[in-house]
Amino acid sequence: MNIDKSIGIFDSGIGGITVLNEILKLLPNENYIYYSDSKNNPYGDKSETEIFNICDEIVKKMFFEYNCKAIVIACNTASTKVANKLRENYPYKKIIAIEPAYKMVYDYAYDKPTLVMATNGTIQSEKFNNLFKKYNNHKTYLLACKGLADLIEDGNDEKILNYLNDNISKYKGKVQNVVLGCTHYPLVQKEISQILGNVTFFNGAPNLAKHLKHLLQDEKSLNISNEIGKIVFFDSSNSKYKKERFFKYLYV
Repeated sequence: MNIDKSIGIFDSGIGGITVLNEILKLLPNENYIYYSDSKNNPYGDKSETEIFNICDEIVKKMFFEYNCKAIVIACNTASTKVANKLRENYPYKKIIAIEPAYKMVYDYAYDKPTLVMATNGTIQSEKFNNLFKKYNNHKTYLLACKGLADLIEDGNDEKILNYLNDNISKYKGKVQNVVLGCTHYPLVQKEISQILGNVTFFNGAPNLAKHLKHLLQDEKSLNISNEIGKIVFFDSSNSKYKKERFFKYLYV
């Protein structure tokens, strides 16, 4: 496959597949390069400087080695911590970043009790805190889900259910909205529903997909082929298991 002029997507693991799947609904004819940085996973426990240096190397490779026409940061921690700095470093390149979906609660379900599930790095970030202060409905619980993304990466269903029971069961009956503030978390949305009951989920992936499509349309850089695009997967630790899990969740 010629990966020239593809759309690059990266995350600290396979969680960004939830973002890619939303993009594929709108842009099925594009070619994609997905980079799973499992070697440096998790990002949420790293300093901002560490996260920037890691992401800068990935972005540099995608733009100048793979010649991507746009890059999607499909990791909430990286987006909230270093997206703006990366844009400053590459001012003439298109970098789109997943956004915390808390504003969507304000727009669509402001008066309902809400649980925000995210990594500690996202919840502590200046970007998220500015968003939270601006749109706070004063009925919101913030939950730093330390280690949950790692469990989802590993795919141990029993450990995931035990973790969720231990950490979110106390919110059953107390919340009606759940903000999935990490791209891994939609992969266990069904399990979260089993514990919390009938809740409404919010995540930023659908809006990101719309934004990306509009951006490519405005710049007349959409792939006009009628053929379904190709997807290339890379993992920084060359894990066959990560690749298998990635393609398991593709188009789900």
